[in-house]
Amino acid sequence: MAVIASVKGALRLSALNQTARQAGLHKDQTLTDARAIVPKLDCHEADEAADAALLAAIADWCERYTPLLSIDTINGLPGLMLDITGCAHLFKGEDALRLDLISRLTAHGFVSNIAIAATPGAAWGIARYGDLDDSRIVATRAEREHVAPLPLEALRMAPKTVEELKQVGLKTIGCIVDLPRGPLSLRFGRPLLRRLDQALGREEETISPRMAVADLASERQFVDPISLQDDISRSILSLAGNLKPVLEKRALGARVLVLKLFRVDGERRMLSVVTANPEREPAHIEQLFQDRLASLHSPLDAGFGYDLIRLEIATSEPMLHQQADFVSKAPIADSYNALINRLGARLGTDRVQRFAMNDSHIPERSFGVLPSIRTSTAHSNASRTDMSQNMRTQAALSLADAEDVTELDTQLTRPILLLNRPEPVDVMAEIPEGLPQRFRWRKVLYEVAASEGPERIACEWWRDGRQALTRDYFKTEDRAGRRFWMFRLGLYDRESGRPHWYMHGLFP
Repeated sequence: MAVIASVKGALRLSALNQTARQAGLHKDQTLTDARAIVPKLDCHEADEAADAALLAAIADWCERYTPLLSIDTINGLPGLMLDITGCAHLFKGEDALRLDLISRLTAHGFVSNIAIAATPGAAWGIARYGDLDDSRIVATRAEREHVAPLPLEALRMAPKTVEELKQVGLKTIGCIVDLPRGPLSLRFGRPLLRRLDQALGREEETISPRMAVADLASERQFVDPISLQDDISRSILSLAGNLKPVLEKRALGARVLVLKLFRVDGERRMLSVVTANPEREPAHIEQLFQDRLASLHSPLDAGFGYDLIRLEIATSEPMLHQQADFVSKAPIADSYNALINRLGARLGTDRVQRFAMNDSHIPERSFGVLPSIRTSTAHSNASRTDMSQNMRTQAALSLADAEDVTELDTQLTRPILLLNRPEPVDVMAEIPEGLPQRFRWRKVLYEVAASEGPERIACEWWRDGRQALTRDYFKTEDRAGRRFWMFRLGLYDRESGRPHWYMHGLFP
């Protein structure tokens, strides 16, 4: 079997299996020549998007070995780079880890070339160009003897540079290791020496992980895979219990927790929860994930079970001791925070919102909403939503943080309910700037029994321009006892010859 792709107008083999190689085919060979050798060659067109998606899925699955993992594609050769520093002992050594990875990939139908070395450059080159009979594990400071026999392509150099080196008779890495560095740099460029130093460990090279590395993590492997939700919940409780002493020692609490479930067949499922405040109680964390699991549109498909579960703390914040209630001995804010956490886990953190004051004297701009559950990143990126998008109530302002609200007046000076947007009203009033006598709103005529006003609110010319009009607000009560909040837009003779009236809110 072979994969074909169009290269400069000709169909060529871009990949082939071991059986095709044994039949005498090779990469970059034209399809015509390949079919002349193997008439029954099974060909498939290349699909780069599908290849990338498959490689990403394998990368997700390989997180069972280390979170420091990246996908690297150099010179058209895609692959995975894993930093297993400090992880090998969990699998009883580097060789056991490598054999476990190979056996699992083989069970899923993949052929893999895996090398372990102290430098990413050496591991990359040996995995792709090393001897298949070699153990593929290079001891520290032994990179030179393993890398020297490899072709120059193993240095991750540009194909043009490799061709130029071959033209002067330099075909392997060993040919350039001891050559004077000055002439090499002048003729072939500094990148050649940089790649050589990285492979030999003379220059430090780091791996940029494809996902942010968690602050703390705890995981558990199972000899017999688990699939029941009760078993998953007990595992979460145990893992959270492992993390609690570390969080207490560092005076931290978790704000964003991520649960990763690794299935036996290679699938990985990831769930995350965000807490309203720093949290480290195992029972609370377990309850949050129970609510998160309950909110899923479809239950988790455990397949043949999960053989590894990992709980990560993606974001943490300082957690100070709080004043406890004298009777219950529990922190006063626990019940409120627990409610916010459970609502966020079930409905989504973006749907649980709180009211906050804004620096504006225009009523619809004087406050907005923010997420009740905010991490430091979410808080910096949050923007206040204009009040005109939804109906807001002043009573709900009590949910705002203390730094947002200084004091709430017990006597309402603003209506409880503000409309989505001010609605036009036909008003009969004393001329030129008198109180309204009667008005028609939504095709209903109201007789005014009492009025109070006006309360004048000037425009924000720095936002709306100097042509914006002034508002005169009136509190009115009709003969049935209904109370309204309306305003006249524009001042007689100074701003408008015929000001218009609008209904803006209703009092209880």
